Amino acid sequence: MRLSFILIAILLVSCTAEKNKEKDEVKKPPNIVWLVAEDQSPDWFPMYGDTTISLPNLESLASDGVKFTNAVAPVPVCAPARSALITGMYPSTLGTHNMRTHAPWRGVGERPYPNLEIPSYSPIVPEGVKMFTEYLRKKGYYTANGPKEDYNFEKTDAAWDESSANTHWRKRKGDQPFFTVFNYSVCHESQIWKRGKDSLFVNPKDVPVPPYFPDTDSVRHDLAVNYSNLRRLDNQIGEVIADLKEDGLYENTIIFFYGDHGGPFPRHKRALYDSGVLVPLVIKFPKNKNAGTSDDRLISFIDYAPTVLSLAGIEPPKVMQGKAQFGDFVAKEKAKYTFHTSDRFDGVYDRLRAVRSERYKYIKSYNVKLSHALPVAYREQMPMMRELRRMFKEGTLNKQQAFWLNSSKPAEELYDLKSDPYELHNLALLPELKDTLVLFRNVLDKWIIDSHDLGEYPEKQLIDKWLPKGKQPVLKHLQIEKTSEGIAIIPPKKDATIVWKQPNDSIWKVYDNPLSKDIPFVAKAERIGYTDSDVLEYSVE
Repeated sequence: MRLSFILIAILLVSCTAEKNKEKDEVKKPPNIVWLVAEDQSPDWFPMYGDTTISLPNLESLASDGVKFTNAVAPVPVCAPARSALITGMYPSTLGTHNMRTHAPWRGVGERPYPNLEIPSYSPIVPEGVKMFTEYLRKKGYYTANGPKEDYNFEKTDAAWDESSANTHWRKRKGDQPFFTVFNYSVCHESQIWKRGKDSLFVNPKDVPVPPYFPDTDSVRHDLAVNYSNLRRLDNQIGEVIADLKEDGLYENTIIFFYGDHGGPFPRHKRALYDSGVLVPLVIKFPKNKNAGTSDDRLISFIDYAPTVLSLAGIEPPKVMQGKAQFGDFVAKEKAKYTFHTSDRFDGVYDRLRAVRSERYKYIKSYNVKLSHALPVAYREQMPMMRELRRMFKEGTLNKQQAFWLNSSKPAEELYDLKSDPYELHNLALLPELKDTLVLFRNVLDKWIIDSHDLGEYPEKQLIDKWLPKGKQPVLKHLQIEKTSEGIAIIPPKKDATIVWKQPNDSIWKVYDNPLSKDIPFVAKAERIGYTDSDVLEYSVE
């Protein structure tokens, strides 16, 4: 009996220890990695059914994760879309809907586009809007970004522990949880012509040509270049996955792989068709939960920030327009629609709005006299674009191929995405779909009002409002107060963020609680759309 008692006691202790271990693992915040492919649609990836080229690393990730079939960007171009990702807000609500507003290579007030009297500027975003990684840092996360900072506003120092081309979670302290973004430009639009003479990993004769493009050697070659760039992308992503596995982190790290908007080609990038807004999205969950499955929910970039916060155990701020799709604070209801905007691209204005369901897409144009194929100088460098222009002028494109290049466009477009995934047959004038047209028209009009869409206002009018006398407003001085808990720092605006560091530190920390009276520090206030306050210096008496 004594032996039996000892064995039972050992078993109870072992079970308790195991339960405590499981409890600790549950409490520990998850590591999260974003793998971001620039300018890519789902159509070209094996996990979405294309067999043109093998992408072993991404295929393996998809087999371990969940594939999403209705993931979309709110804007079909990078900087506005990135502003949605980092804030959980629609760009048209933030004032970041034009491409670009803040040009990182220009000083405030300098003109990034010579033909426009528009300076580089950061819109003053609505109250409470922040870069969401600030909340992760407050919870103890190491946040790292590599290296894209093109948010259409000047980034805040509270956002990242590191933002550089050499970003890696291995730079964190000890076992600190991390959120790391790896952004890949190897598949960017510009690489179609910059890598046009590089080695091809597919034969141009073997690539599928979508029906809205003519089947020519030039078109096939550019498509083959993109497939080849995807192989290069896959190799780079493989390095990150290998590092996670080497560090023993792969199984329990949440990995997002997605495109930052649709493909790099004409009628893809900058277009509100699914070729421009539908993106690949794979999420690998801890312990490969639901591995190899597919999810058809509607998920937009505005949902990514609240979802990451929810996965990290942080309640998303109420100001966020997106909804958490997973985690502790998952939204109770799924979205019925996603909304999409198009405004200025570089030096050319053309306002369009769209609403999408799983079945239908409705597009509204505010200037029918403009072509869908805006003369964006950057895009005109692409051989395919020049080929399309030439063939349109010669009249050798068929009706479907010429539609996008016509000198005018319909006021309304309606597409059945199930029967017409390429959006070639506009149903807006069909009597039998009048009720559907009116429904989507009303849904869009309501969203424009509810979301405070700024697209109806001239950009110069918005700039005059945000930049008095042509300069970003400046935050006032910080105030300090000595309390029993330490040195409390008081911001000049209630939604401003305070960052601080000790004199020899290189990284700003996010202020959350009073600081010790016994350490010297410097601090400043910051807010999106404002110039930082003067730096406050505190010395130990």
